[in-house]
Amino acid sequence: MAPPPANPSTDAGFREMRNHARAIFLHALTECSIPRAFTRQIRRDGDLLLIGDNSYELGGFERVLVVSIGKAGHTMAEALSNIVGSELNGIVACPNEPPSQLPGFRYFTGGHPLPNEESLRAGDAVLELVRGGSARSLVLFLISGGASAIAEKTISASISLGDVVATYKALVHSGAPIAEINAVRKHLSAIKGGRLARATAPAHQVSVLVSDVPENALDALASGPTMPDSTTVADCYAIADRYNLLAEFPARVRTLFEHKLLEETPKADDPAFEHSHYATVLSNATATSAAIKQGWANGFSVEVDNDCDDWDYQQAADYLLRRLREVRQSGTRVCLVSGGEVTVKVGGQSGVGGRNQQFALYCAQQIAGENIVVLSAGTDGIDGNSPAAGAVADGTTLVRTAQRGFEVTKALATFGAYPLFDALGDTIMTGPTGNNVRDLRILLAY
Repeated sequence: MAPPPANPSTDAGFREMRNHARAIFLHALTECSIPRAFTRQIRRDGDLLLIGDNSYELGGFERVLVVSIGKAGHTMAEALSNIVGSELNGIVACPNEPPSQLPGFRYFTGGHPLPNEESLRAGDAVLELVRGGSARSLVLFLISGGASAIAEKTISASISLGDVVATYKALVHSGAPIAEINAVRKHLSAIKGGRLARATAPAHQVSVLVSDVPENALDALASGPTMPDSTTVADCYAIADRYNLLAEFPARVRTLFEHKLLEETPKADDPAFEHSHYATVLSNATATSAAIKQGWANGFSVEVDNDCDDWDYQQAADYLLRRLREVRQSGTRVCLVSGGEVTVKVGGQSGVGGRNQQFALYCAQQIAGENIVVLSAGTDGIDGNSPAAGAVADGTTLVRTAQRGFEVTKALATFGAYPLFDALGDTIMTGPTGNNVRDLRILLAY
């Protein structure tokens, strides 16, 4: 017989609840396995390739190419090869060197979160591969989060890699949500915002998506290289004004904005999309659904609230903790699951940490002494510039950090939560997962 649950107000009780939060998150990671998702939604039956609701007679095409870009670049290409067979060839661009490379594929190790020279080489190679195809070509695009930086080609030769890096930094540190960040990236790129689809036409195209963007903004994934762009140049100018970005942009990029020189991206009526289809095989909804089931299995009453997606981390934390306390009034053990991402506007002084650890540490201040546990972590296994995926905090976090000589207020002000959580043993360490379906926040009250 299982031992009775520990008293939640004791150290052992808090430790048990932290373990529950970890178990829920790790179960969600397992359920978001790319091989598992591909097996569910992609299969080959003889010469017929079935992807989602669409089918392709492989023998009817003169050539079949694969372009796999993003944090899950290698993992997705490998999963597809295991289903389709070893005759596939193409390009993989991912941020880390995989243990082994697939035969028939050229590999590029692009930068993330900032592009590097290999990112530009990847962008050039992808465009060279897809151009010149005919209506009897099929290009399979495997797209995951991070591809905005991992594969890049500037819209103008006058814009250097240094200009792109400076622009990315300004956007990421602005506090803007990812959809707005990517709206600007799209209009500064020769492959984003549907321009890769235009370069590939008239070939048949199918994009298999592992999404790290809001469910209603799929064209923001990897800045939408193969999808019609819902954003406009007017949006870009408004975003730059809203976040005071012009002063942060390098001169050659700033000129494009000041003189309104950005060119419009392909929209839904563009002929480039006549033979294009899309299939989302994994998204944040997969992770939240798995977390819900595991919360139930662990004996919690489970609620879901994704309303704070893309909110400032403090606003999101205050909102979710208020919701948790409301639900807890029922007297039952409660698990509140929240998917998506929060934003952090990083100031001039930045330590080691990330948005998830920042969120968790801010929550620690708000729940001191309460029987509440908060976990926040990224499904890619990486949180900001730290080696952790995120962290877990509870009602004892402030006391335990003070005992180790840390100042929570200082850690928050300098965006340096990682050393504190690391000293407590409360980081979430998974290593890079080769996948990304956004973040999960798991809040427990008892």
